[in-house]
Amino acid sequence: MKKHSMYKKHVGITVCLLLVGALLSVGFTGISKAEPGYSGTIIYAGCRSSSYGPDPFPNDNEWERDIMTMASYWPGSQGTGIWIVGILSLPDKVMCRLEFPAPDNGDYPYIIFENVDRHENYLDYFDNHGIKVWLQVEPAFADLPTLIDLVLDRYGHHECVIGFGVDVEWHEYDGVTDKWGVPLSDTEAENWENLVKAKNENYTLFVKHFDDSYMPPNYRGDIVFIDDSQGFSGLNNVVEEFTNWGAHFDPALVEFQFGYVRDRKWWSKLSDPPGDIGNAILSNVPNTSGLYWVDFTAYDIWP
Repeated sequence: MKKHSMYKKHVGITVCLLLVGALLSVGFTGISKAEPGYSGTIIYAGCRSSSYGPDPFPNDNEWERDIMTMASYWPGSQGTGIWIVGILSLPDKVMCRLEFPAPDNGDYPYIIFENVDRHENYLDYFDNHGIKVWLQVEPAFADLPTLIDLVLDRYGHHECVIGFGVDVEWHEYDGVTDKWGVPLSDTEAENWENLVKAKNENYTLFVKHFDDSYMPPNYRGDIVFIDDSQGFSGLNNVVEEFTNWGAHFDPALVEFQFGYVRDRKWWSKLSDPPGDIGNAILSNVPNTSGLYWVDFTAYDIWP
């Protein structure tokens, strides 16, 4: 499933979902949801965040509300954010813009920095409120080992951080010969994972794309594989594609992003979009470990 333009452990137990008719209200949001009779384990649930997503950018309390509301659908899941700290730089699209100041006067090819830190205050808040985050980058042509060092050295002291993520769609992306990035080799995937775990053995690496042919063909390690497809015809199409993604990587863990603007035309007609989509995925993809609503439409769901 193609995306639009850029501004876009197996847990060992089979996940079972039994939808029941009773509706419960999430008190601090006023959103109603169906409470599933839930058996199994989903580890993470929450939202994906980017600086180019919602406008205005939600404050820390609003992010807590959104993430924890998403997690409340699946009792026992950890409220978690996919927190993008390095974005594809415009208009050149060959550089990664890290959204914090440069650590020194070192030479960092294909990496630019901001004068202020966009994320420290949010991560402090998450530390104190029981929320976890993956720190993600859109690498462009920047060296991944360097990005891992820079990001985890900057933010690795935060208790909320559980790992590092790479959107492979923007890996050595040039928009012409490599329209959707460059496929990730087994050697690269293993090297990236080793570098992340060298920072903290409990960290996990995720790699993300909408096409499994861009993922490492054989190496799995402890990597989580995230599908962020969009442009679906409806919920059945979502289930079909995400089921194939889960089966392709089984028994490795897989996670999913959904709620894109391109899909609003059908998910807006669901009685409860986050719950309806998430439950449909979990009913069909037993190695799912995480579900995330994307920030572009967060205000549609949590005004």
